[in-house]
Amino acid sequence: MQQDIFIKMALDSWYTHINRVGKLLESLSDEALAAEVAPGRNTGVYLFGHLVAVHDAMIPLLNIGSKLYPQLEEPFIKQPDKSALEKPSFPQLRTYWTEVNNALTLSFNLMNADEWLQKHTAVSEEDFAKSPLRNKLNVLLSRTNHLAYHTGQLAFLKN
Repeated sequence: MQQDIFIKMALDSWYTHINRVGKLLESLSDEALAAEVAPGRNTGVYLFGHLVAVHDAMIPLLNIGSKLYPQLEEPFIKQPDKSALEKPSFPQLRTYWTEVNNALTLSFNLMNADEWLQKHTAVSEEDFAKSPLRNKLNVLLSRTNHLAYHTGQLAFLKN
């Protein structure tokens, strides 16, 4: 079925970018990750925490469960890098990254094409009827683009 092909393409792109971030993070020292990606910009640790928090927020958005680490929303989504909020250590963020993406992978593997084309939880039934593109697959596509964007920023930390 054609829908299945498009969904597989989207998932393959997601997993490709997840793997790229993993390899990139393995290649960076703690000192490199503590640095800003450019003068006056976010640090690598903040960007990584931001990605973890955004991926964690996908779980309820896709209606596949509750956030695993809701405490990440304030320091990594609502507040800028330089806020005085306490943030988890980079090793802790690595653990969160693995656990959040494993949870997403398990759920993604169980979803069929019809489920991917259902509305996400941030859209009402009425708005979804007007705009069926506001579906779970579109969330995956937008989050894949978001991941690719921040991967490009993190790449500036390589020597």
